[in-house]
Amino acid sequence: MKITIRVIIVCICIFTASVIDSLTNHALGPVAARLGIPAPQFTLNEVIHAASHKYQVPPAFIKSIIAAESAFSPDVVSPKGAVGLMQLMPETARQLGADPSIPEQNVDAGTNYLSWLLHRYSNRKTQLRDTIAAYNAGPGAVERYKGVPPYRETRRYVTRVMHFFAKYQQEESGVSAPAGSPGYTLASVTAGSSPRPRGRRGNNRRVRAMAS
Repeated sequence: MKITIRVIIVCICIFTASVIDSLTNHALGPVAARLGIPAPQFTLNEVIHAASHKYQVPPAFIKSIIAAESAFSPDVVSPKGAVGLMQLMPETARQLGADPSIPEQNVDAGTNYLSWLLHRYSNRKTQLRDTIAAYNAGPGAVERYKGVPPYRETRRYVTRVMHFFAKYQQEESGVSAPAGSPGYTLASVTAGSSPRPRGRRGNNRRVRAMAS
């Protein structure tokens, strides 16, 4: 309940900040700019929970992708040009209406895309693994091989994310699972209404490219 309240507060604050920024830059002009109204600062955990609430993706799953992609760094850039926490390619970020160099927008856009992938594979028993594989290698590769493609990088990536997911689920729940038992469940990533994807969809091309 406390997390839900905090997420709602974060969402309200983000909206308020955007309104203030708009008024400062466009409506109030130089006078408002001289006031120097600072934008509210949010922790990464609050940003992740806000995106989780917005797109109905478990925060533990978002953290798992971030951990595997960038080790929670907003500044890392891959050799292929993927940017920030969730390693978004600039083209993909633009399609999702985001600036990948801004952590809040990076997490929001990455979670939006992750939500779309989860719903794309929601009827599969291997939903979670296929979603992770598609985030790494692209939906086209998952469709071509009818599951996790036989790429060494992608298979290692799926294993890493699954381990991170088990870890962060335990942290989110505040309960330590028995040693050796997986913390993830498919039911935890299928709740909520289907999102409206805003990037490329339903094709066989790789939606995003990234390095391990």
